[in-house]
Amino acid sequence: MNERTGGSGRDGRGRGARGGAEARRAARGRARKIQSLRHITRRIPIYEALSEEGLALIEHNAETVLEEIGIEFRDDEEALAMWREVGADVDGVRVRFPRGLCRSLIASAPAEFTQHARNPERSVRIGGGNTVFAPVYGPPFVRDLDQGRRYATLEDFCNFVKLAYMAPSIHHSGGTVCEPVDVPVNKRHLDMVYSHIRYSDKPFMGSVTAPERAEDTVAMARLVFGDRFVDDNTVLISLINANSPMTFDDTMLGALKVYARANQAVIVTPFIMSGAMAPVSVVGTLTQALAEAMAGLAFVQLVRPGAPMVFGLFSSALSMQSGAPTFGTPEPTLVLIAAAALARRLGLPFRSGGSLCAAKIPDAQAAYESAQTLIPTVLAGVNFVLHGAGWLEGGLVSSYEKFVMDADQLGMMQVLADGYDLSENGQAMDAIREVGPGNHFLGCAHTQANFETAFYRSTIADNNSFEQWEAEGARDVAQRANALYKAMLRDYEAPPLDPGIDEALQDFIRRRKEAMPDAFS
Repeated sequence: MNERTGGSGRDGRGRGARGGAEARRAARGRARKIQSLRHITRRIPIYEALSEEGLALIEHNAETVLEEIGIEFRDDEEALAMWREVGADVDGVRVRFPRGLCRSLIASAPAEFTQHARNPERSVRIGGGNTVFAPVYGPPFVRDLDQGRRYATLEDFCNFVKLAYMAPSIHHSGGTVCEPVDVPVNKRHLDMVYSHIRYSDKPFMGSVTAPERAEDTVAMARLVFGDRFVDDNTVLISLINANSPMTFDDTMLGALKVYARANQAVIVTPFIMSGAMAPVSVVGTLTQALAEAMAGLAFVQLVRPGAPMVFGLFSSALSMQSGAPTFGTPEPTLVLIAAAALARRLGLPFRSGGSLCAAKIPDAQAAYESAQTLIPTVLAGVNFVLHGAGWLEGGLVSSYEKFVMDADQLGMMQVLADGYDLSENGQAMDAIREVGPGNHFLGCAHTQANFETAFYRSTIADNNSFEQWEAEGARDVAQRANALYKAMLRDYEAPPLDPGIDEALQDFIRRRKEAMPDAFS
């Protein structure tokens, strides 16, 4: 499991008879492929679980960590010099911060911002009452029912970009949706960024595995959007992880500086497994995470005041018996809810949550654990949701079947966050008057006018009788998801891309690849 890392042609018929209900589900999936829902602008309250006194205590303790213990900024003399200039105490690579310094620097960042997509209709607003769903990020392996678990390829990468493009409730193309190990390490970022641009017109993330790869990402974005537009607007968002506990390394700091100087957004994320990389207690984890995030976020503003940024947190618990990360348990949920509140108190967008699980296949464990993460993610008001779809095996695997299963759940969350319809139609008083006592609502005018849109329609659930389900092949949800993702890939059509831009991108990639030998480590 590592957020720092940054196939088509399969038989779509599957097993068993293809009956009416499955045909209708597939048709719904195909019909929805051209639909793209806007990011969530919530109409339900944000759920709060920690008191003002508790939040203030964590903030006080985090300031104590920053002041007395400090954060290491390793192998980056420029960063250390910048901290000295603003009055921090720099001892070797350890930086200690006067109480309040980080918070005062963070104040120059925007509370929310727009990340522009090459299709303006797909642009997203990050922060405030908005929630943006993005796919899984980082797995070196992929899995499907046909070929099982295997190393990811560039073809798999492109497939997941296409699926994210076609999924209405996924608002963002994401970043390293899987790690294509068949492409040299030092060159694959070029292919990944190009795939996001070519096969989707949703916003996307940049490479962070080396500063020069971040520079390549910015250069490619300039070819797509134009120099002036990139200078004045956010077109990239990228993931910068702390090396918890309390450390930032030169790779992450180098990429951070590239994006911040280009006025592009970064997500500063403590990557924490409580019990190994942070204390076992919820409040201890929150204290350390807030201190780490504040140091990294303040540094972004040192690099460029006003640069857009997001307070991120990845938090899981650790099994004290096996040492393996666990998901869907209560403690990380409590961390997530309180961290979202702490981010709001800093005046920043917040990233966390997703559809996380430790399950090895898309089974009941995967569903339960993912739901236990996704629902509090939405209720707590997380603004940018990485790992929204496809995550399996603690982040080691991008699963084709789970991708479309999760996307279905994201659609449900979109409806939930939309809240209550208090319009005349939502009140349905005419229907109640028309039907009266002792009758049914099936044939009334209000039902007839609203039945097609009244309830969320799952793309993969089977709600038919046992006999019909059995007659149509007795497929479980993973088998139905297998058929759906294949149908989506068969029906995929690339969004238009200006031929001149495409040619310029391919020329840039060719020249960059020719300038360096292949490296696979």
